Amino acid sequence: MARDLGLDPDEMVVLSSNENPLGPSPRAIAAVRSSAPEIATYPKAAHVDLTEAVAAQWTVDPEQVWLGNGGDGALDYLARAVLAPGDTVLVPDPGFAYYAMSARYHHGEVRTYSVEKARGFALDVETVMSDYDGERIVYLTSPHNPTGSRFPVDDVATIAAETDDRTLIVVDEAYAEFAEGESAVSLIQRGDVAVIRTFSKAYGLAGLRIGYALVPAVWASAYARVTTPFAVNVLACRAGMAALDDQEHVRKTVETARWSRNYLREELDYPTWESHANFVLVEVGDASTVASTLENRGVLVRDCTSFGLPECIRITCGTDSGTQRVVKELNSIR
Repeated sequence: MARDLGLDPDEMVVLSSNENPLGPSPRAIAAVRSSAPEIATYPKAAHVDLTEAVAAQWTVDPEQVWLGNGGDGALDYLARAVLAPGDTVLVPDPGFAYYAMSARYHHGEVRTYSVEKARGFALDVETVMSDYDGERIVYLTSPHNPTGSRFPVDDVATIAAETDDRTLIVVDEAYAEFAEGESAVSLIQRGDVAVIRTFSKAYGLAGLRIGYALVPAVWASAYARVTTPFAVNVLACRAGMAALDDQEHVRKTVETARWSRNYLREELDYPTWESHANFVLVEVGDASTVASTLENRGVLVRDCTSFGLPECIRITCGTDSGTQRVVKELNSIR
C-alpha cells in the first residue's frame, strides 16, 4: 500500500485492525526465539502447559479450556460441537461476521438481533430477547465490535436464564481486558454459558493466531471430538505462556488504550460513542471517502460500511503519536 501511495511505510499509522500498538511482550518474543528448536515435533507438552496456565488464570479445570487457532478457531470448535444441520444461531447486527460464517460452515442457519444506533448501540436483555426465538447458540460480544459497547454480566446471566435450556450463550470477550467490570467467565459453571478469549489484542500476539474458549464442565469432553490434533502450534503456545506471565505489559497496553480512546473522544470534531474496547466508533458522514482520504495521507482506519454503518469509521487506539496524528488529519477533513 505504501508503494502504491508513494509513501514511506515507516511513516504510516495503522489504526484499522485493533492490533496492539505496543507489540507483544518482550518475554513472548524471547519465548518464540528459544522455542524454535522445538518446531520439528508436535506441540504435545506446550499444548498441555498453556492449557494448564490458562485454567489456573481462570480457576477452571484444564478440560474446560479449548485452545484454538485464534478466537475464530475456538468459535469453530463450539459450532462443531453444538450445531446439528438446520439449527439456528442468533448473532448481532452489526457485529463480527465470523459468527455467522462459522455457523454456516457447520450447516447452521443464521438470524440476527439489532444493535441499534437509535438506542446508542445499547447492549442489554431487551436487545437480545426481543429477537430470540429458541436458537441453539446466541452470540454476545462484550465489548462489542465495532461499537465498543458491552453487556453487564448481570444481563448476560438474565439472558442465559430466560433462554431455553438447550441454548448455549457464547460471550466473545476478545476485547475484555480493556473494559472495567466482571468477566462472564464467572457464569460458565451455570452450564449454558461459554466465553471466548484471545491473545491477539491485549497480549499482542495476533500474528500467532492463538485464542481459546472457556466452556461449562458438561462440555469439557467434547473438545477431543471436535478439535484438530494440536490445535495451536508450539511457538504460539510458548509465546502465550510468556505473555500470561507478563501482566505488566498488559497493564501498559490497557493504560495506553484507555488514554487513546479518551483523547479520541475529547479531541475529535465528530460524534463518537463511549467505548470499553481498544477502538472508538466515529460518525464522519461518508465513511468510504473519509477512510480513503486518510489512507492517502498515510493513516489507515476501518471503514464500517461492511458493518452496515456507511457513515462511520472505527479507529484503533494507538500510541500517543499515532492517536494525535489521526485526530489532526481527521479534524482537517471536516
